[in-house]
Amino acid sequence: MKPNERPVPTLEEALREPCKHRDMALALEPMPNYSSTPGGPHGQPLAFWASWDLADRPRRIALLVDDCQEEYRPYAGGILPNVQRLVEAFRAARARSRSDGVCIAWSAWSRAFDDGIANAMDRWYGPRGLRPEEPENAAYVFTGSAGMKPLAEIAPTAEEEAEGWFYLGKHLDMFWTFDENGASYLDEKLKAQGIDTIVIVGLWTDECVLSTAYAGSSRGYDVVVVGDAVATATANQEIALKVANGTVAKVLSTDEVLNYLEQDFVTGEPGAVKGTEHPDGRKPG
Repeated sequence: MKPNERPVPTLEEALREPCKHRDMALALEPMPNYSSTPGGPHGQPLAFWASWDLADRPRRIALLVDDCQEEYRPYAGGILPNVQRLVEAFRAARARSRSDGVCIAWSAWSRAFDDGIANAMDRWYGPRGLRPEEPENAAYVFTGSAGMKPLAEIAPTAEEEAEGWFYLGKHLDMFWTFDENGASYLDEKLKAQGIDTIVIVGLWTDECVLSTAYAGSSRGYDVVVVGDAVATATANQEIALKVANGTVAKVLSTDEVLNYLEQDFVTGEPGAVKGTEHPDGRKPG
């Protein structure tokens, strides 16, 4: 029998087996981050939220600036001051900690017509709405290379860019750009710094931000979405933030993140929380 073909135990059976990756005594305690609806079928609707707080342990933390680029300036006006405050605060925290446990990564959406990367996206959005003078289709870059430059107010420094912290994204989530070995470019950069927590800001909340939050969680990172530092052109802002907060992320305000960095941030040891030997960040053994 192949390893992945062994019979899968029921939950009741699994509770009687040793589990090296989980504290079973803790797992059997009632969840403090869960609620159910009295009288609903099976207690539905249910609600979940993150069981951790930023200040509950030392962290190695990265700010991900998602698609804050010049062609999206019309959509970024309301959040740009908060993104700017966060970029400055992360730079200051890195200088204070004198470590590689704080970093910032910038991506720019570089989707090009008929590039053959995401045919499913081509089919979903369809081939129409690509008028250069008044575009409707969100899947494509409208203004060429100049439009892919980071917004001037929050752009990486020459040193940060030389170190590879600005790159071109090829799909919705920031992790979906790959190096010559087929590994996620962003994930490899973050693993090299021992990062275990990502804080996401930028555009658009219901597409790239949400996609990056799920991709980051799948790769083993604790995820924060800064609710007043992300924006979208659609009517889905509050829906997207509610989904993120109830599934894979903590949705915090700019002020909450700034207060954490200034008062509570302690740099963690590399590998203390998130391992590096598996794609999803599991610790070995």
